[in-house]
Amino acid sequence: MSSPKILCGPFRDVTTSSMLHLRPCLSSAVRNLILQKKSSIRNTASMAGGLRRASLVVLHKTLAPAFKEFCQANTGPLPLLGQSEPGKWTLPTQDTAPDTRMGCPQFQKYEFGTCTGSLTSLEDYKEQLEDMVAFVLGYSFSPEGALEKVGLPRRHSADPGHMGAYKTTLPCMATAGFCCHLVVTMRPVPKDKLERLVQACCSEGEQGQPIHIGDPELLGIKELSKPDFGEPAVCQPGDVPVFWPSHLTSLEAVGSCEAPLAFTSLPDRSIMTDLKDPRVPASRVTPERIPEVHHISQDPLHYSIASASAVQKIRELETIIAVDPGNRGIGHLFCKDELLKASLSLSHARSVLITTGFPTHFNHEPPEETDGPPGAIALAAFLQALEKEVHLVVDRRAWSLHKKLTEDAIEQGVLKTPIPILTYQGETMEAAQAFLCKDGDPKSPRFDHLVAIERAGRAADGNYYNARKMNIKHLVDPIDDLVLAARKIPGISTTGVGDGGNELGMGKVKEAVKRHIRNGDVIACDVEADFAVIAGVSNWGGYALACALYILNSCEVHGRYLRKAIGPSRALGDQSWMQALPSVTKEEKMLGILVQHRVRSGVSGIVGMEVDGLPFHGIHAEMIQKLLDVTTMRA
Repeated sequence: MSSPKILCGPFRDVTTSSMLHLRPCLSSAVRNLILQKKSSIRNTASMAGGLRRASLVVLHKTLAPAFKEFCQANTGPLPLLGQSEPGKWTLPTQDTAPDTRMGCPQFQKYEFGTCTGSLTSLEDYKEQLEDMVAFVLGYSFSPEGALEKVGLPRRHSADPGHMGAYKTTLPCMATAGFCCHLVVTMRPVPKDKLERLVQACCSEGEQGQPIHIGDPELLGIKELSKPDFGEPAVCQPGDVPVFWPSHLTSLEAVGSCEAPLAFTSLPDRSIMTDLKDPRVPASRVTPERIPEVHHISQDPLHYSIASASAVQKIRELETIIAVDPGNRGIGHLFCKDELLKASLSLSHARSVLITTGFPTHFNHEPPEETDGPPGAIALAAFLQALEKEVHLVVDRRAWSLHKKLTEDAIEQGVLKTPIPILTYQGETMEAAQAFLCKDGDPKSPRFDHLVAIERAGRAADGNYYNARKMNIKHLVDPIDDLVLAARKIPGISTTGVGDGGNELGMGKVKEAVKRHIRNGDVIACDVEADFAVIAGVSNWGGYALACALYILNSCEVHGRYLRKAIGPSRALGDQSWMQALPSVTKEEKMLGILVQHRVRSGVSGIVGMEVDGLPFHGIHAEMIQKLLDVTTMRA
């Protein structure tokens, strides 16, 4: 087996005038470092022997186990290619031929976490190196080749190593002694080339996948024109910023440990190595690895990524729930990929507010119907399994009913933990903003996403109507105002789930409701949500959202994008997620709970095991099983 090659210098300049040998502790680890320059290497992809760029970190041996663990916990920015054994360093004498470029700095020196200067070699630290370990880390992914594949010429003359890199506010997963924020690189990409570029990058392996597409402030980056390292890449009109994890995270990590002495390669210098990347390599193209890019927010600008196979499953869910058992004409309201975009947005959310309740039976107590609460609780249960904050907001007169429903749901195993139940009766946009935001500050929203499932929606005349055109405004609190206010607050997205067009959020399809739904000219909801999920029964929309979230969070491509390539794979929670999915058994229990509390079917008014006049056994049970079959099917 030949020794791995490692050449040190800037990306395009290496030489062989002086060597630092590292005897490896693994067969694939470090052997040789060439510390000076030779203007011969410009593109690692075309190098003989498959040499690739890498960076170097040198630490005291007592810190080596913790740093190795830190790299393994944050493989996106810090892929560990190899390391030396302590005390196995040798420094051969330099060639006798002089080299006028030997004064070029190659390393940074750190003392107690502070960079105190740069060095041309480590020869003056032979004694200290006896107790130190060298780590070779994979270099930041450069999308230059992928940009060329999609026909985008390079807009700058700088080497890739001089391109801008930015410190984010995203914490890496900490280990003993190492705790720092992620550093990222950015390239601007025209919107119409975005998906092709991402697919071209991902075809080069896992490291090619971006970790963020859109507004840099979502990463805590204030100004793209002021990178923390290198030169800025300027966004042109129509460009979208695309971000990848950067190996420069290692500099932040070394600073965080405050070691008495440490060394790194310079930010704009690389070493060249033929060491293999331990991560998932580029492999044959499969639907599980082909990424699709979807726009999920305009303010702030935000795109998400999921695999083609995950997207196809969610589209299948959307088709399944769009059947029209009541022959209401809801097929005319259908908009493709609303379920997909809503679930992608929910997947990124940290705190979700759900609302439900349609008091269609105004002559009965309670006036609520059996459509809505089961779908809301099923979605809440899965959001809880994803460790998101979940709240429920309902009409004040119905607060005690929903409290009993959730308590019984916990007792019967439908719901795992309680859901805080809120009410809202404000009458101004200021009151709505105060409810949605901490201290009323729109820059600090309490919730990232609002979901309305079979919630009575305000019509154009300010009233609320059931399908029979009866005004039920006296039973409905102005929760619509929360959706209206949320649409003006950056960072809060909204989803409406409905089956007739008079539900909150269906303002997005109100013109179709007016034309195609009975009494639509009167009952159509005027309040628009960002995403409008249409289902034959609204509960089915809640079930489908939970199932779509399971699919997304079980998708490797989406999971890596969610966690920004730092920390362990979230797919480790598969078993608990499976248990949190809606099931025929759980939904039968939930409907039974509603019957116990005298909640009636929406169409027939019957107190019994039916929703919207459709029996649970047969219609609803079959729908739930269809959704589960698609969700849990292995590709």
